[in-house]
Amino acid sequence: MIQILNYLLISFACIYAILVLWMRRGWTLIPVPSNLNQPTKAISVIIAARNEELNIGRTIDCILAQNYPAALLELIIIDDHSDDNTSLIVKKYAGKGVRLIQLNENGRLNSYKKLAISRAIACCKGEIIITTDADCRMGPNWLATVVGSFEKENAYLQSSPVVYSEEKVFFERLQTLEFLYLIGLGAAGIGNKKPTTCNGANLAYRKDIFEQMGGFKGIDELASGDDELFLHKVAEQYPDKITFCKSKDAIVYTDAKPDLKSFISQRRRWASKSTKYKNKGVIALGISIWFFNVLILVALVLAFFGVNFVAWVVLFALLLKMIVEWLFIRPLTVFASRKELLWYLPILSLAHIFYLTYIGILGNVGKYDWKGRQVK
Repeated sequence: MIQILNYLLISFACIYAILVLWMRRGWTLIPVPSNLNQPTKAISVIIAARNEELNIGRTIDCILAQNYPAALLELIIIDDHSDDNTSLIVKKYAGKGVRLIQLNENGRLNSYKKLAISRAIACCKGEIIITTDADCRMGPNWLATVVGSFEKENAYLQSSPVVYSEEKVFFERLQTLEFLYLIGLGAAGIGNKKPTTCNGANLAYRKDIFEQMGGFKGIDELASGDDELFLHKVAEQYPDKITFCKSKDAIVYTDAKPDLKSFISQRRRWASKSTKYKNKGVIALGISIWFFNVLILVALVLAFFGVNFVAWVVLFALLLKMIVEWLFIRPLTVFASRKELLWYLPILSLAHIFYLTYIGILGNVGKYDWKGRQVK
């Protein structure tokens, strides 16, 4: 039995290394946008907000300060049943053209955010939809870069980078490095023409493609997935029309979770989307990564209890894991101007073993809390 575990651990360590190096190739293949023309298409920036009175004003200010033709920019905020002053703050910007939609649903839903976005798209004027979150910050050239790249590539859907910033404690800095890894995986999948994931805090797509895909129909029963699952719908028909904007000017900045409880809740929500994956390749990729971490965890537990496990096998798997992860994430830290975070990689690599195993199971069972709601 132990010998079988040894062979499995060596095999999956090699598989994991190949997958990560393949992803590194995907990141390298993505061109840095250059010589972008002045955008010509009307856009609608859509934000679904719930209880965001502490953040929404700052985000609106960032968007209104964009170097983008005002005549082509529409900003729509959807208040998702907030019980704070979110709507009152948004209304103060009415004179600057910011539109407010307030949800008032009587029946209980599981996917309020998808409903919010759909409502905004149904009445928006833009040819290109850009979604972001109510707690995000952007540089002044964000929209010009994202839309300029979108138009140049003739994209149907475009993912752009999201980075954590303004960390206060060690746990938040560790999350920043981990989140760079996740954003890099999504970008690399697009670079390899195998789109797997994206982030709704910085996502653009054509309005007519959203309508052609039937919007969120078929994925609207899940609380999460307005970004990733919609990406999969588009990828089924137009995988070559999905791009990633690899520009620092396109980065959207947001905050890491302040504590372990909120972090786990967020990751459970993200993991819950995997039950709706249709692409067998994406499923196989996720299972392979999860199973590799499970094998390492089993080996460590057996070794702790004195089982005669071959120590060099565990050491080989751990070292190979850290080496390929360093090779993958280093260019991402350079891109985000956060190279100092590489010092945290050994800690993150070990933490991944435990939390990926846990989230892989917990994310597919039961309910979780999301902004004061129990959803699944």
